[in-house]
Amino acid sequence: MNAFTESEERRELRKQVARLAGKYGREWFTERARDGEKTTDLWLEIGKNGYLGINIPEEYGGGGGGIGDIAAVCEELAAQGCPLLLMVVSPAICGTIISRYGTDEQKQRWLPGICDGTGTMAFAITEPDAGTNSHNITTTAHKDGDGWVLNGRKIYISGVDEADNVLVVARTEALSPTGERTGKLKPCLFVVPTDAEGFEAKPIPMEIVSPELQFQVFIDDVHLPADALVGDEDGGLVQLFAGLNPERIMAASFSTGLARFALDRATAYAKERTVFKDAIGSHQAIAHPLAQSHIEIELARLMTQKAAALYDAGDDMGAGEAANMAKYAAAEAACDAADRAVQTHGGNGITQEYGMAGLLVATRAGRIAPVSREMILNFVSMHSLGLPKSY
Repeated sequence: MNAFTESEERRELRKQVARLAGKYGREWFTERARDGEKTTDLWLEIGKNGYLGINIPEEYGGGGGGIGDIAAVCEELAAQGCPLLLMVVSPAICGTIISRYGTDEQKQRWLPGICDGTGTMAFAITEPDAGTNSHNITTTAHKDGDGWVLNGRKIYISGVDEADNVLVVARTEALSPTGERTGKLKPCLFVVPTDAEGFEAKPIPMEIVSPELQFQVFIDDVHLPADALVGDEDGGLVQLFAGLNPERIMAASFSTGLARFALDRATAYAKERTVFKDAIGSHQAIAHPLAQSHIEIELARLMTQKAAALYDAGDDMGAGEAANMAKYAAAEAACDAADRAVQTHGGNGITQEYGMAGLLVATRAGRIAPVSREMILNFVSMHSLGLPKSY
C-alpha cells in the first residue's frame, strides 16, 4: 500500500463488509434501535466472517491485520447505515491494549471472545467530574492481599449491557523507591467482569437513535484478582494511549462512514426528485453542497488512512498527530454531510421515513467524543505549531 491507494486485500475487505452489512441496512438498524433491540445478529456475523478481530494476532483467533483493516470494517458498516460503536471499543481499544500489553494467559482468555463477538469488552475512562481531563480521574485501585479493590464512577460508557467485561482505567498510588506512599497516582488498566459484585450500570437516556446504549457505571469495592491488571503497573500513559490513538482512528472511520451514507442518500434523492422542471440535483444550490461534502469526506478518509499507516508502522507520535487531525476532519465532514442531506430532502429530511434527521445527532456526537474538537485544536496548537499550552 502506498500513501494514496489501499492494497487489493483492503479493497476486497471493504467490498465484503459492505455486502454483508447491506443485507441488514439502515432501516433494519433503526428499527432495532426504536424497538429497544440489539444488533447481535450483525455483530456475530461480522465475527464469524473474521472481520471483527481482523486487527488481532492470528494465534488468538484474529486476522493478524492492523488498525487500518479494522478501521475499514468500521467505515463500511457505517456507510451501509449500520454504524457499530462497539467496533471502536471492543476490538480496537481493548483488543489493541491486551494484544500489546497483556500476558499470554490474558490474551488467551479475552482475545478469542473479542474476535468472534461472543466476549465483547467495553472501555471505561470518562468520569462525571473529570470529563476531558483524564488526569483528574478519581477511580482508584488499591492492593488487597494478592488482588485489587476498585472504587469509582464512570459515565458515557458504551454497550455495558452487551459486554462480558469492561476495561476500566483506574489509578493506583505511587510508592517511593523505599516503599513509602507518595500521594501521587498513576493510571492503570483493569479488566472488570460486568457481573462482578459491586459493579452496577444504569442506562443514560439519549436522543441518539442507536441500539447501543450509554451507561453510568458505579464501582463500589469491586474485588479483582491480581491478573485483572493489564500491562505494567508502572507503565503509565504509554499503555493507555496504545488504545486511544486507535480509538481516534476508529472514530474518524465511524464518521466518514456515516458521512458517506448521508451523501449517498442525498445524491440518490437529488437525482430522482423533481420540483420545477428538472431533478433538483441539476441546480447548483443542491449540487454544490453535495460536491463539497464529497471533497471533505475524501480528504478526511485520506488523513485517516495516513494515521492508520503511521500507527501500524509503530510511529506512535506521528500517529497521534494524524489520528487527531483525522478525527477532527471526519467529524466536521460528517456533520456537514448530514446537514446537507437533510436540506436536500427538504421536509422529507425530518421524517422518520427517510431517516436523515437521526443522522444529525449521530454525526454531532463525533465532534464531542471520544475527544472534543477543542481538545484536538489544543493538541495541534501545542504539538504541531509549538504554541504555549492554554490549559
